[in-house]
Amino acid sequence: MAWKLLKICTLLSICAIVVVASDEEPRAKCADLNNTTLLKYGSTNKIQVQYLLLTRKNADCLNLFTQLCLNHTQKHTAHFNSSLPTKVIVHGYRALGSKPSWVMGLAQALLQNEDANVVVVDWVYKASFAYNLVVDNYKEVALQISVFINQLMTFGSTLESFHLIGISLGAHVSGFVGTLLEGKLGRITGLDPAGPMFKNADPFDRLDPSDAMFVEAIHTDSDYFGISIPVGHVDFFLNGGMDQTGCAHSRFASIFIYFPVYGYVICDHMRALHVYMSALNGSCSLIGFPCSSYEDFLEGRCTSCNSFGSCPQIGLLRNSGITASPLPIHEKVYLMTSSTAPYCVHHILVELKVAPLEKSAEVQVTLTSTPGPDTELTLRLQTDKTIYKKVVGHPERLCKIESIQLRNTGTRLYRQANIHVEHICISKIPKTRKMDSLCVENVEVGRSTPWSHDFVQVC
Repeated sequence: MAWKLLKICTLLSICAIVVVASDEEPRAKCADLNNTTLLKYGSTNKIQVQYLLLTRKNADCLNLFTQLCLNHTQKHTAHFNSSLPTKVIVHGYRALGSKPSWVMGLAQALLQNEDANVVVVDWVYKASFAYNLVVDNYKEVALQISVFINQLMTFGSTLESFHLIGISLGAHVSGFVGTLLEGKLGRITGLDPAGPMFKNADPFDRLDPSDAMFVEAIHTDSDYFGISIPVGHVDFFLNGGMDQTGCAHSRFASIFIYFPVYGYVICDHMRALHVYMSALNGSCSLIGFPCSSYEDFLEGRCTSCNSFGSCPQIGLLRNSGITASPLPIHEKVYLMTSSTAPYCVHHILVELKVAPLEKSAEVQVTLTSTPGPDTELTLRLQTDKTIYKKVVGHPERLCKIESIQLRNTGTRLYRQANIHVEHICISKIPKTRKMDSLCVENVEVGRSTPWSHDFVQVC
């Protein structure tokens, strides 16, 4: 109730926000985000928030929104177009007071996909240094953003046309904006929403499905800086949501937050942003599979998206491509990625069926395509089980896999000497046609010689 009263009072007293830039404005007046220092940080308690605009008409020159009080009149000119959707980028915690370097890349990737207004919320000044104090300020920032959105609505924008993209703590700022606007925003995307001080918070105080008509989140560091619980209608957990390929891992990472290695230890945390940008650049699809856990996903127990109508996809598809109604809530979906951009891999289900074994065994499976690298996995075979499934991420499509190799890697004394494989199948998931599987039957794999089979290219 207190926040609703504060919202009403602020809406009555705030100055109107307009764009003063124009198509003819010289490039020298391009705006930029702020940097701050500890000295500046301590000089005032005023929360400073500014709004920067990028459109296809000024795709490399940020324009600054300015404020004029309501008793002044000025025509709303320049690049903002209320008939277009509006993407609002909200950065998160800035430990060292520096401006985020990735803003232009994300904004331009959004513009490449859609003709829109891209608004960057710059709250670096109060997002820096002491994390607990930043968390204390985030609702005030959210209140200012909600007022800003209300002012843009006076020029013809609708709440449904707003898509907020919040990074880390910015995801919860976006969520509270949605709370203040009664869940009527069109969409909120949380990129690894912050975990510290939010995991056990009330849904009112963090990102939640009620904050917008559609809420999605991408999780990449849920064991340290990111939140581990689902917070949207659909939550993408990349590689299980914790350790990302290509990032160094240390259980002492959090103690380095104020030191030069900060950028090094937040590799997992920032991967959500980079994967999202890569998805916007559109070189390949990044789809997730609904599943109860990452372990179940890897064991091949979740290979379809029938309950969603189609598999959720990272990017700008409406409702992430989900066609089912009503929308799911707190649905976890899993996918694998590679260590470098564009981060895409093709999900391949490997299924091995063997004759009953007298002893345990170990089989190494290798998938080869050109160009590489090869994909390898190890299956540990038991005497009480005959069918084994595993999902792997391969750099190439199924039709480009050139060969498969099986190697019996068990020791001579304690493992099965010869293994009769009734079939070995590799399948694209989700499987949509018969050609999405390649199978070989009746294979004998001994210890001395690996077995391999070449496939005919069908692409």
